[in-house]
Amino acid sequence: MATIEECRTALDHLSLSMARAEGDVRSGLAFDRSLSCRITDLDITFVGRLADGTITDVVAVPGAPSEKAQIRLAMSGDDLVAMVGGELSFAKAWGSGRVKVQGGLRDVLRLRSLL
Repeated sequence: MATIEECRTALDHLSLSMARAEGDVRSGLAFDRSLSCRITDLDITFVGRLADGTITDVVAVPGAPSEKAQIRLAMSGDDLVAMVGGELSFAKAWGSGRVKVQGGLRDVLRLRSLL
């Protein structure tokens, strides 16, 4: 089971990858939304902001956050680490129910291109 630190590192790595993106991928990141990533097996949620092609202001809160983010993800820590590490495709994880995503359809499609 992934630790809180491993999940935080995975989110940091995802943010760096987003910041380095170029071309169409970079232009697809040009939106500003609140973001939460609930790690179900650790009962913790990382909340932050997806803005200017990176994830900022990330903090970990126990349980579910009091405010709903515009884009909400829920998954196990192992699945987060595997997706960011390229071992698990977002589409496959989402289709099988291993990753749950709530938000606007357009935002979900943009997010899919990042993971």
